Amino acid sequence: MPDEEIVRRIAGSTGLTASEAARVIEDVIAWYGESVEEYVRRRHGHLQTHGTRNAEAFAIIADELSSRPVKAPPLTERQLRRIVYG
Repeated sequence: MPDEEIVRRIAGSTGLTASEAARVIEDVIAWYGESVEEYVRRRHGHLQTHGTRNAEAFAIIADELSSRPVKAPPLTERQLRRIVYG
């Protein structure tokens, strides 16, 4: 269960019940809880499925990483490539 204070705040600002707010918070925490490596691999696979070439995919991923709430350190294309391909 997430912190009660944030549950109250989200429930109060959205009109959700406390249990609904807690579930939303848990979903958001889980979404952003994956490691940088997990995120890079998942996004790369998703982008490749949609026909994005590697150079463009790595640029997109690097940009996305810089705007996540818990920022990853800046990663070069080479570092991203190593995460994906080992």
